[in-house]
Amino acid sequence: SNEDQLYQAILGLKNIEECRMFFKDLCTPKEIKDMKDRLMVAKLLSKGGLSYREIHDITKVSLTTITRVARFLTQEPYQGYNLVLSREK
Repeated sequence: SNEDQLYQAILGLKNIEECRMFFKDLCTPKEIKDMKDRLMVAKLLSKGGLSYREIHDITKVSLTTITRVARFLTQEPYQGYNLVLSREK
């Protein structure tokens, strides 16, 4: 599928600079910022100890997005955030 081809292309990238080049071609600056923000929210949520409001104050991400990231961390079956976060540690 086209989706599989996209993921295969990403898997073929060899380093951060190649990822940066590809994502700057593929995504708008806002899309990249949104993805960076969501990952930061996931990191803050996984550490615990902060309210959604405190995370909003730190990141400027909307409470709606914070709630969505929290749902994907804890309730959705994909568990992609948790996979990425577990490999960062």
